[in-house]
Amino acid sequence: MEKDLLYQIALSLVPNIGPVQAKLLLQHFEPAEIFHARKSDLERIEGIGSIKADNIKHFDNFKAAEQEISFIRKYGIQPLFITNPDYPQRLLNCYDSPIMLYYKGKADLNASRIVSVIGTRNNTEYGKQLSENFISGLSALGVLIVSGLAYGIDAIAHKTAIRNGLPTVGVLAHGLDQVYPSQHAELAKEMVRQKGGLLTEFRNNTKPDKHNFPTRNRLVAGMADATVVIETGSKGGSMITAELANGYNRDVFAFPGRVADNKSAGCNALIKNNKALLITEAKDLVNLMRWDEMDRVPARRQKELFIELSNAEKTVLTVFKDKEIAHIDEINYRSGLTTSAAAAAILSLEMQNVIVSLPGKLYRLD
Repeated sequence: MEKDLLYQIALSLVPNIGPVQAKLLLQHFEPAEIFHARKSDLERIEGIGSIKADNIKHFDNFKAAEQEISFIRKYGIQPLFITNPDYPQRLLNCYDSPIMLYYKGKADLNASRIVSVIGTRNNTEYGKQLSENFISGLSALGVLIVSGLAYGIDAIAHKTAIRNGLPTVGVLAHGLDQVYPSQHAELAKEMVRQKGGLLTEFRNNTKPDKHNFPTRNRLVAGMADATVVIETGSKGGSMITAELANGYNRDVFAFPGRVADNKSAGCNALIKNNKALLITEAKDLVNLMRWDEMDRVPARRQKELFIELSNAEKTVLTVFKDKEIAHIDEINYRSGLTTSAAAAAILSLEMQNVIVSLPGKLYRLD
């Protein structure tokens, strides 16, 4: 296990091998095999080529991976390689999802309902009240609240979640050896204590450099079912996150503000340009996501006797061996089928009353 982890972390450290290229390599090799493969075999993989293959063959920074393992063990951090079942499965359908994450906490990163709450660092009292009322309105549903632990709306979202007994996860733009801003160190500890957590793709000793924040934002957008923009100007991190969520085919919602209020200009623009649905309270999101229907147990239909399943259908059902509900991204990834083959198998299983579709692209054994 330790040796596997060494190569998993090392793969994330190879120069010019980003998440997209790493996943291409993993389609052909196990992590350790990548470093021992012949250069000619690496070069033949589409998207790798000679320069990237050279970078792999000449990689000699395993010491950094060993240091990261020591840090992980010392502070009880959970490494989440992309094949780990605890890895946020919703990220698997994002083309640029990281192959390695580091997690400190107890919140379920694959909870049935996850909402990312984002907004300006310089909120108004209006934005504060919206955030608190919105998250309080979700308390009965046990929603996992995700944000970026920044000043303003992020911090309000985390604090309100804790007050309402909801788990909340902060996604960081740096390593887990620090908290940025430092004023939120105690909030971060409280989030972990209250069965929330801290998540990052960055190794320890990685500073919160400016370019890390857009990188962080894609996790905030991709790991949730819905992204809610509370209050934001027309430019900035929240708008980037909303655009990313749209690109990942996630649901985006925004609270409207006064026409002349610059702090709400971004929300109003998202709504005006049909990039976000207008909401005014938590009930709007619950209804639009059809989460109220998830709690209603449908009458079970009579299954066909002696159903004959195709190989693809049997493969899809293996995903449900240890769970009753699975997200479409998890089914696609864990089955190993192409997206179209998985979709066809899922549809057939629905028609045969074997599985049932739930809101939020979830499926349950019927």
